[in-house]
Amino acid sequence: ALLWISWTSVHRLDSQEQGVVTFLGKYQRTVGSGIALTLPAPLEQMTKIDTQGIRRTTIGSPKASNDNLVLTKDESLIDMSYEIGWSIRDPELFLFQLDKPETTVQEVAESAMRAAVATFDLNQAFGRSRGEIETQVRTRMQAILNEYKSGVNIQRVTILQSDPPAEVNDAFRAVNAAQQRKESYLNDARGYASRATETALGETAEFDKIYEQYKTAPNVTKRRLYYETMEQVLSKVDKTIVESGGVTPY
Repeated sequence: ALLWISWTSVHRLDSQEQGVVTFLGKYQRTVGSGIALTLPAPLEQMTKIDTQGIRRTTIGSPKASNDNLVLTKDESLIDMSYEIGWSIRDPELFLFQLDKPETTVQEVAESAMRAAVATFDLNQAFGRSRGEIETQVRTRMQAILNEYKSGVNIQRVTILQSDPPAEVNDAFRAVNAAQQRKESYLNDARGYASRATETALGETAEFDKIYEQYKTAPNVTKRRLYYETMEQVLSKVDKTIVESGGVTPY
């Protein structure tokens, strides 16, 4: 009897745990970490709950054979997989308010994801709006779970995959590759236009500078320009030009 009393009445809880104590099946109290005492079973029983750890619920899978299809704003289908990270805020509510809290978290996540994706078009859902979708899903989930008094905190929502359905995935990849090539060509054209504009502006500034010199000394400027031009032209010609008279050929 003493062994039974000590075994069922003394409980050690780690720093991340809380203990929910029931008296004949009815909620009695919640105790924190450390050593806790209860009446011997079956009068009082304790359920230890990890309130600090992050639990993960994954919906869909990048390697699954079946698609997890979600409808976008422009009525397109995408195959999505995502992970929900959540923790227990209130052990009492978590244990007694919902029948299957883990299943509830998953169902609420699916509902919130479909509601969020429905406000974005296909291109946004594929990439640049992922962060906004994750934020909306987390906010929607927390609001719904608070209404359910679930005692759950949603820590994060992470989209693992956002692709077209498997039947049309190759075609979408070809379209995306073409769009990327288009952007590459546009970037090259913009770069060339920028370099040409800078070169033209530099030549214009140089011309204005020469023109100021020309107004001050036109003859000298003409001759200098002539020499510079001839130097540029003749430097590319495989010939040697000498002045006539007084030159002895060998």
